Amino acid sequence: MNVCVFLSAADLDERYTGPAREFAELLGKGGHTLVWGGSDTGLMKVVADEVQATGGRLVGISVELFRGKARKNADEMVITADLAERKALLLSRSEAVVVLAGGLGTLDEVTEVLELKKHGLHRKPIVLLNTEGFYDGLILQLRRMDDDGFLPLPLDELVHFAPDPAGVMAYLGA
Repeated sequence: MNVCVFLSAADLDERYTGPAREFAELLGKGGHTLVWGGSDTGLMKVVADEVQATGGRLVGISVELFRGKARKNADEMVITADLAERKALLLSRSEAVVVLAGGLGTLDEVTEVLELKKHGLHRKPIVLLNTEGFYDGLILQLRRMDDDGFLPLPLDELVHFAPDPAGVMAYLGA
């Protein structure tokens, strides 16, 4: 399975790198392909290293702005002109989306794929790995949107929240 992973390119502590590495190991050992932002820094590097070390394939979709940070030994690396093209390719090249801890770029990516799914423009599973309660605030907001009638389909049809990497893989059936 080609799995798009949205996550941070920042260097983070073990609270976030440990579960990310565990998820990446499950992905690689399962023979899956990581489709990610292509960066060879921070949490993106941690995940790519582990996927590659455990037998998975790497497809990076980077952007001209970050060309200098792109991983050199990915199985495939695509450089896009801008962030919009990058997001579109990340989604089109994957069969599922997993969201790990990240900043504003990750938040932008996840809200876009949720919006596209809400409108029926894709049916791919979206899973948030809620490491250390990182996404508790977002989950609370999404539940309120659902409860107050802002979502045209039930929240559990839009996104799944997993407490750990095994839960992510179980939901994906991988």
